[in-house]
Parts: sequence; C-alpha cells; structure tokens
Amino acid sequence: MELPSKLLENAVNEIAQLPGIGKRTALRLALHLLRQPLDQTQNLSSSLFKLRSEISYCTECHNISDDKVCLICSNTKRDKSLICVVEDVRDVMAIENTGLFKGVYHVLGGKINPIEGIGPSQLKISTLINKIKLGNVEEIIFALSSTMEGDTTNFYIYKQIKDFNIKTSTIARGVAIGDELEYADEVTLGRSLLHRIPFESSLKQN
Repeated sequence: MELPSKLLENAVNEIAQLPGIGKRTALRLALHLLRQPLDQTQNLSSSLFKLRSEISYCTECHNISDDKVCLICSNTKRDKSLICVVEDVRDVMAIENTGLFKGVYHVLGGKINPIEGIGPSQLKISTLINKIKLGNVEEIIFALSSTMEGDTTNFYIYKQIKDFNIKTSTIARGVAIGDELEYADEVTLGRSLLHRIPFESSLKQN
C-alpha cells in the first residue's frame, strides 16, 4: 500500500499493530484523525500515554487500578472470603458486567503454557497462596477458560491449595469448552458462576 506521506505511513504502521486492525482499517482511522480538530488528537495521544505510563495494578488482586487498591477490593460490601481466580482483567470486567458476583478477584496475568514459555513463576500464583495462608479465605472459584492451558493452570493451583481447609469450585460448563470468558454473554456467564460445581467433580468429568 503506497501512501503519499511518510508521516501518514508511520501512523498507519503504528495503528496496524493493534490487535484486530489491518492496514486498511488503520489508514481509515489515521485519515479520520486528520479530519478532526487538533486538540482531539492531542487528547487521544495524551490519554494513551497516561494509560501506559501511569496505570497501576491493585496490590491485592492485580486488577487494573488508579490507586494502590482497586475499587472492588476496597469495597467493604464485597465478600473477601470468596475469591474468583481469573486469567486477566478482561475476565474481571466480563464477570462484573453480570452483576451477580459479590466476592473479590485474583488476576493471574495469564495461564500456564510451556510452549510459550509461561510457567507458574510467571503468574501471580504465589500471592494467591499467601492470601489463603492468612486463613481468611473460605472458597476459591476457578474461572479460567475451558482450554487445555486453563485446565492445567486450575489443576496446578488446586494441588498447591488442596491441603488447606477451603472449598474449591469451578464455573459450570455453561461456558463452552475452549471459550474465553470475555466473549461469553452475561446471562450464560452469570449462570455459570451461580451454578458452579466442586472442583473435584470437574476432575472426574475430564
């Protein structure tokens, strides 16, 4: 794709690095920005830079936050004895949209995937175990996607915590095998949480 300006070409190449955006879409977005007032483009640029340079992660659950502790963990109405373990912040958003979960979260930051070089030490597993050791946790809900990597991660964590006196459960299979939580509709995801099953039962099904 030949473009009449090197500046435009550079902008298109940068935008095209975003997931799901090809060169044609990137060009359309770049040309749209050119037609907008300069201050709108400056506001966009400033917002993106601040997002990257100033964003924080909750010290308790590892969710994205503007402060040291996120709004969910700092909410006194949330049940901190009930922890939902998820892969990343998109899963927190998906579950929160159901309006049915009243506990707190623990964001692992990924799933165990030896092929990609991701092992337990690259994930936020140790901080989860530390929470459990404090003795205030009553139930862990495994809410990772129903993939081989998700199941492997669930089982690894289960082995680490099975000797503690806590309940372990997993979301019901209303979410299809292989599906990512962020793509599940709110009703299905909400029902999967409400009708969660003991984690040991899910092992017998596999």
